[in-house]
Amino acid sequence: MRRSLGHYVRTGYGGSGTATRRFGGTAATAGALGGALARVAAGQPAAPGSPLDPALLAGRNAQEVMDAVVEAVRPVDGTQDAEAERAAIRDALSELLTKFPEADLLNLEPEQRAFAIERFTAIDVFRRFELDVGKTIVEKAPSAVTALSRLKEVREYVKQSVAAAFRKLRNAGRSLTSGRISQVVRDALRETFDVFEGYAE
Repeated sequence: MRRSLGHYVRTGYGGSGTATRRFGGTAATAGALGGALARVAAGQPAAPGSPLDPALLAGRNAQEVMDAVVEAVRPVDGTQDAEAERAAIRDALSELLTKFPEADLLNLEPEQRAFAIERFTAIDVFRRFELDVGKTIVEKAPSAVTALSRLKEVREYVKQSVAAAFRKLRNAGRSLTSGRISQVVRDALRETFDVFEGYAE
């Protein structure tokens, strides 16, 4: 698994620097996600017609609020990247509600928003990996069950690696404050890809 991640970054992208640039959209979307969640929590009025207009969200359930967040942060544009990011946002919010069952998506605490951003980043990295090499992993596995198990292992490992990168930045005083989210996410991605690239040596 580590070798495949190392090969993916070093050979597939030409190194961690190029991989980080390639995932610039992930960092930008993470910034948009963090900004949207912070504005809603602060009660700031949404732009007219925005899916996150409080008047439109009154009385909506968690699934409908998640749909609104996805639409506001990453509208459909017909690209594979957009579809991957939309799915990653939804998965991240679902995991947020699993970890914080009492969380209010329209009034998340800073710790909860940070968790959503971190998880979105990890899930999006894994989804790109799965899009790029998932087919090969499935074809080389002795069975479908083994293939799914290997992909699940990679997903969990990517989550742990991204979480460790965010933790390292947080300990160095680099928190996910408004206006700095995209840069912190970019740095976390670079840290993660540096680790992965080392596995190819």
